[in-house]
Amino acid sequence: MAIKKVENGYRVDFRPQGGAKRIRRIFKTKPEAIRYVAWVQNNLTQNPEWQPKPKDTRRLSTLVKLWRKLHGETLRDGGGRFQMLLATARRWGDPIALEITKASYLEYRTKRLKDGIKPRTLNHELTYIRAVFNELERLDEWQHGNPLDKVRKLKVDEDELTYLSIEEIQSLLREVDISRNRDLALIVRICLATGARWGEAECLRMEQVKNHRITYTHTKSRKNRSVPIPDDLFKRIKTHSDIKHGRLFKRSIEAFKEAIKRTDIVLPRGQLTHVLRHSFASHFMINGGDIITLQHILGHSTITMTMRYAHLSPGHLQDAVNKSPLANVDT
Repeated sequence: MAIKKVENGYRVDFRPQGGAKRIRRIFKTKPEAIRYVAWVQNNLTQNPEWQPKPKDTRRLSTLVKLWRKLHGETLRDGGGRFQMLLATARRWGDPIALEITKASYLEYRTKRLKDGIKPRTLNHELTYIRAVFNELERLDEWQHGNPLDKVRKLKVDEDELTYLSIEEIQSLLREVDISRNRDLALIVRICLATGARWGEAECLRMEQVKNHRITYTHTKSRKNRSVPIPDDLFKRIKTHSDIKHGRLFKRSIEAFKEAIKRTDIVLPRGQLTHVLRHSFASHFMINGGDIITLQHILGHSTITMTMRYAHLSPGHLQDAVNKSPLANVDT
């Protein structure tokens, strides 16, 4: 019964039409309590929050599309991430988002591991799915928490960062200098001189080259950075063409692949052009460069990424030699 006599009057305690909102009030007389219940029932349609909320039956792909519309469009890699998320949802069987649990995700991930998918790829998937829930929750489009918030990423081995020796760099420069692609030699030298990503160098515009510096804009971290360059490289860029404004070079990745093939250089998979950036960073540290300065040159948003090169510093962990037990023992 919604109305019950209590010590100090009549208590109303009910959920209108079985809704989620519970109403509890005490009235001095029973007629007042009855009139209040009737008033609530009559006005129920004007107060939607009293109605029981329908179960959220949206599937993961629906949330991914909503994320794309409300947030993904603003991301530099939003299109690629959107396609990866849709593919993940499809492979997972496009579950109802509200029914996703840690256990259901781990079952899916285990199957992917057995199919030969690399842990690093699966960690990317997990990061992106988490981001969908987090962003929609921030935008008040999801009210059920992040079901994968406490799932741990898989441990992965640190990538081998291959860099070119001085001899290999000289060999590569000889090949790019004789390439029929007249842009290639400059693009490679810019990468080696500034630690630029291939796309940053290949898409360079003349207005970015001023006062013996190259200023990289529209970068991966969305932050501009300026890097000094040698006088001879500055002059070569400025006299490369008659262009005063606009893009300097045409697409040259295929010509670079051919140049690498003509050398004895063997590169790990996926490090074709990035080896130039690794080579700059590695030789910078080998030659006594400062890790913080390197971070700014490379444009890393955190020092963690740059620390991968710290071990190449001449003095890195030198105390392991000077202060080990064998340092004072006649061996």
